[in-house]
Amino acid sequence: MALKEVNEPSASLTRWWSENTVAVVTGGNRGIGFSLVQKLAELGLTVILTCRDDSKGQEAIESLKSQGLNNVRFFRLDVMDTACINELVSWLKEAFGGLDILVNNAAVSFNEINENSVQHAETTIKTNYYGPKLLTEALLPLFRRSESVSRILNVSSRLGLLNKVSNPVIRELLEDEDRLCEQRIDFVVNRFLEDVTAGTWEGEGWPKVWTDYAVSKVGLNAYSRVLAKRYDGLGLSVNCLCPGFTQTDMTAGKGNHSADSAAEMAAQIVLLPPEKLPTGKFYIKNKPFLYSKI
Repeated sequence: MALKEVNEPSASLTRWWSENTVAVVTGGNRGIGFSLVQKLAELGLTVILTCRDDSKGQEAIESLKSQGLNNVRFFRLDVMDTACINELVSWLKEAFGGLDILVNNAAVSFNEINENSVQHAETTIKTNYYGPKLLTEALLPLFRRSESVSRILNVSSRLGLLNKVSNPVIRELLEDEDRLCEQRIDFVVNRFLEDVTAGTWEGEGWPKVWTDYAVSKVGLNAYSRVLAKRYDGLGLSVNCLCPGFTQTDMTAGKGNHSADSAAEMAAQIVLLPPEKLPTGKFYIKNKPFLYSKI
């Protein structure tokens, strides 16, 4: 199924935010996440950098503060740990009263560029799909959903587009917009894990490249569609971004552009003026496409 591009005015950084605008970025200690935290802080938002490793998080914060960016805070967060998530929710509520922007950037892949092992499929699915889902659901009551509109951006990949899935049963489950729900998505990713355990995954029509990573993004994309529909018109925008082949640790430094360039793409999307802010879109770089066509 082909993607359908959406005509949209070019992104504008007309300032609608202030230092009281709170943005949370997961996986913020390096790569795209770090560059995005830096960009948002330079633009004057209050930014919460999260990552699993306390020492790496503190090191990232010190680096940013050495640049004069004192509007950044660190919170240790493992997106697979419910207790950690609950601690973040309580802290955000007490310290800031809520939040305005969430960028689910944290993700893992255990494959080299030309490899396709599913040895760590369970960890990949838990981190890249269930992690953002658990965190988002926990944070939903804290979004202020004011006139400026709260925003969720899930950093995803075109590897998770439905045209990468050849299994007709899975395609039908995820393409039915009227019946798409979290239960269906969970069924799909759990079926993949069952196929991995059974050793049958290669013949079941799953994506052919970075299969476990791709399936995790299939799930994240589908969940984003469900969430966008649930909150459409209710002051919360939900979109996905595929930043393209980016030079990060995950790609062993290979790629077509830098993490700074990818972070610029993400910033342009999450800082769109409220009147230009879409929901339910899948961005490939800075071009938005309809979710219903992925």
